[in-house]
Order: sequence, then structure tokens, then C-alpha cells
Amino acid sequence: MQYITTETRGHLFLIGLNRPEKMNAFNQQMLQELAQAYTQLEDRADLWGGLVFAHGDNFTAGLDLADVGPAVKDGSALFTEDLVDPAQTMGRTRTKPLVFAVKGYCLTIGIETLLAADVAVAAKNTRFGQIEIKRGFIPFGGATVRMVQRCGYGNAMRYLLTGDLFDATEALRIGLVQEMTIGDPFEHALAIAETIVQQAPLAVQATLASAHQLLTEGQAAALANLLPVARDLMATEDAAEGMASFVERRPAVFKGK
Repeated sequence: MQYITTETRGHLFLIGLNRPEKMNAFNQQMLQELAQAYTQLEDRADLWGGLVFAHGDNFTAGLDLADVGPAVKDGSALFTEDLVDPAQTMGRTRTKPLVFAVKGYCLTIGIETLLAADVAVAAKNTRFGQIEIKRGFIPFGGATVRMVQRCGYGNAMRYLLTGDLFDATEALRIGLVQEMTIGDPFEHALAIAETIVQQAPLAVQATLASAHQLLTEGQAAALANLLPVARDLMATEDAAEGMASFVERRPAVFKGK
């Protein structure tokens, strides 16, 4: 059985969590399939961005600890280095934009993969929780780093140290998610993702790289790299198309060149 679905819509790659009978809890196979889907997004030149969503009522109940726990405890690698780790704690770096649509329960690895993505839309009924502290260990998919970066130290500690659940309104307040919907967030997240992949893909990827450089290397390195990157982009076919479309008052047709 496949636990991850994939679908190509133009330049957009849809990635669906598909273990609804287990509230989309991640076992090792599901983690591998998700990493393979991320890697496909990264490696295919025709794909310019992705959308991660869930089949069923819940985004994910987190890790299936009965299956994943022993592998983590004995030091087994969850992913090989040729794959893109969805939590971005090891292996290859993701360079293409990724939007999340979450609903129902979004626990542990659900939050951590969301934090490793770029934009998130949550249904109002979403319940978030980084609950590892209640099980005697810590988040190991990046939450102790990225939740601090995204939500601020105090907001992160409020939930990392207690393991308390919180709702979508609170997630919006602290910046964990960017928008909230009354019903299923898929269509709204899809509209955002489709808008992103309509832009010049080289410029989108350069924007992500600049933001990531700020987080990993600091402000000075990110600022120093802005003009060189901008000059390189100005020499591309897409930049010429962007300028021509502006002058001719028509939508641009980008090619990623």
C-alpha cells in the first residue's frame, strides 16, 4: 500500500498524506515515501513548487512510535543522503517552494515538516501539539530550532516545554501558520501554491535561498549576496520576459531559463 499520493498539475506537485485509518501517523514506510516525493519535486525540472495536504480528517497524529521509535533509538538512519529530508535536519537541501494545508490534528512531525516548509494554511479546527516532552524526549525534527525562529522564543517555549495543544487561532497569532480557513484549507492553499508557481521559478528559488542564507549564515552573508544574485537573474530569459510582459501589459510566460 502507498501511504503518499502524488499528482502533477502543470508546474505544481501535489503531495498527499494517505494513511487516514491511522490519522496519518507516520511509520517508516510513510516517511520514506514522503522523502521520495520531496526528492521527485526537487529533481524534476518541470516542477516549480509543491503543496502538501492530507487525505481524511487529520493532517497527522505524528510519528507511529511503535514503528519508528525502535529505529530512532538504535541509531538507524530514517533517510538516505540521496533523499530530501522533509524535516530538513539532514541530507539534501530543499530549494523549491512548498505550501502546507493542515486540518484536524497536526502533531509533532506534522509541525516540524510545516516549519521546514514556506507557507502554511490551517483549518480553524486544527489542533497543534509538539508533545514529545510528555513522552520523555525532545522533538528531533527541528522544532526546537525552527519554532523559535518562526514563532519567537517565548511562544515556542510555551508549547515545547508543556506539550500543550493549541488551536489554529493561536497558531496564526504566533506565526506558525500564515492563514486560516473555516472549512478545508486545501483550495485556499492550492490557490497560493498555484500563484507561486506562476512566478519566475529561478527568482522564486533565489528568494528562498536568500531567506535560508539569513537563517543559516546570518544577515551579513545574506545581504552581501543580494546584488550578485540579482545581476545573475537580470541576465536570464525569464527576466527579459518579465520586462516584456510589463511593457506589453500581458501576463508573463516564464520558462525557468
